[in-house]
Amino acid sequence: MPEEIRILAITAASIGFFHTLLGPDHYLPFIMMARAGRWSYPKTAFVTVLCGIGHVLSSVLLGFAGIFLGTQLSRLEAFESFRGEIAAWLLIVFGLIYFVWGVRRAILNRPHRHEHDHNGGVSHEHTHDHHDEHAHPHLNKNRPNYTPWILFVIFILGPCEPLIPILMYPAARHDMGSVILIGAIFSVVTIATMLAAVMLPLAGVKFVKLGSLERYSHALAGAIVMMSGLGIRFLGL
Repeated sequence: MPEEIRILAITAASIGFFHTLLGPDHYLPFIMMARAGRWSYPKTAFVTVLCGIGHVLSSVLLGFAGIFLGTQLSRLEAFESFRGEIAAWLLIVFGLIYFVWGVRRAILNRPHRHEHDHNGGVSHEHTHDHHDEHAHPHLNKNRPNYTPWILFVIFILGPCEPLIPILMYPAARHDMGSVILIGAIFSVVTIATMLAAVMLPLAGVKFVKLGSLERYSHALAGAIVMMSGLGIRFLGL
């Protein structure tokens, strides 16, 4: 293996790792949505890996197309920046909508008291909510959940900014095999880091009890997703 390709391979693994960890949008939305929606660990892992594949594959394919067609690097970077803007705004809008829905759901699920009188002058009261009555669980089981697919579409649009200019184009100076190798290393490390950054914290987050604020878990998830999008758009995360 040429020394330059070896250095690029190490760089690809390093960038894939740190690029993912330094971008909270790569893991916070999955943690919060899994916590609020009570996703199982296998489902959370599947959604995370699926979104990770869409995230890296879109940039990899774009990089291959640019190399094959001889597209100027500046044009690809401009297009990647445009995709990033769209993905950021989609995260913001989706998070805001989910937040509003979560707040409405929490208000409808507000606990309240009922007093009951019994024979003999005995009375008691209890606190409950009508969420289970209104939700109709037997219908919800068959109702499709579009949240994972919305995240998937957003992550397809989200670019891996360093991949094409820093890794793929330099590797293309050698041969396509080197480009494939570098792209594969970056992709595997990025997806593996996403999976670890989601599953390890989730194991602890699922045990956190919010008490009376539990009904706001969906609203909190929406707020975190929205802030992730704002971080990308305005802070360059």
